[in-house]
Amino acid sequence: MNKIKLGTSNLQVGEIALGCMRMNSLSKKDASLVIENALELGVDFFDHADIYGGGDSEKIFADAIGMTPSIREKIYIQTKCGIANGTFDFSKEHILESVDGSLSRLQTDYIDVLLLHRPDTLMEPEEVAEAFTKLKESGKVRHFGVSNQNPMQVELLKKYVKQDLIANQLQLSLMFTPMIDAGLNVNMQHDPAIVRDGSVLEYSRLNDMTIQAWSPFQYGMFKGVFVGNEKFPEVNEKLQELAEKKGVTDSAIAIAWILRHPAKIQPVVGTMNPQRLADISKASEIELTRQEWYELYRAAGNDLP
Repeated sequence: MNKIKLGTSNLQVGEIALGCMRMNSLSKKDASLVIENALELGVDFFDHADIYGGGDSEKIFADAIGMTPSIREKIYIQTKCGIANGTFDFSKEHILESVDGSLSRLQTDYIDVLLLHRPDTLMEPEEVAEAFTKLKESGKVRHFGVSNQNPMQVELLKKYVKQDLIANQLQLSLMFTPMIDAGLNVNMQHDPAIVRDGSVLEYSRLNDMTIQAWSPFQYGMFKGVFVGNEKFPEVNEKLQELAEKKGVTDSAIAIAWILRHPAKIQPVVGTMNPQRLADISKASEIELTRQEWYELYRAAGNDLP
């Protein structure tokens, strides 16, 4: 597994991360197999959130891995906060309480990376800054970032927050590409030219923020998986063609497509199937050519100007 540098931090982590949202559906034994398999593959970065499984995903993860100081040193844990009771809450009180809850469930003294989960329009950035400083000084959180935020929202935080914001977790897949579309259709009068996110792709590259791609196999927002889906024959034909050519699975090609982008995007895959993760991880071993990348982009239903 290739490594990437996470934002401006000194963290060198696997370029593919394992999302643990569904871990609450597993037994302790099965969760242990998933984690051990991930580590054997070089997947050492685990993405959590306080709301996943109502907190049970974090708890099962810690129980399954048998959290000890020696094990903790081998892994990187990221968790998220800011969603509460069906709304959003970036208050100092909520952030601090959320982190304490995650630390307890994860059976650890520190979180490697804490992300703010979804934008809170009632955010008072001074409160976020106070919470981050307290968490950093106490050693409870080592690095910070955001999720699903546009450049101006990040800039507003940066005006007050002392710590670097090293990552932004955003939806991206071969079949969900608005952050890429707008940059290819500049100054044009059709839908793909619409800048929906404040040029977050370019902003992230300029500011050395790692984009973490969530739902890398989904089309639309939680509409379903596109790989192997008969609704999308053209893109699946091209995925299968390249999979056979390179000796990997079609899912690995879908991840390799994300990894090929020079922004050094880190896909977050949520499979709880050890063999599927093993197949997907082979994406780290191959590199698509420029021609292959654009062939897949076109097969996904996109036109180039």
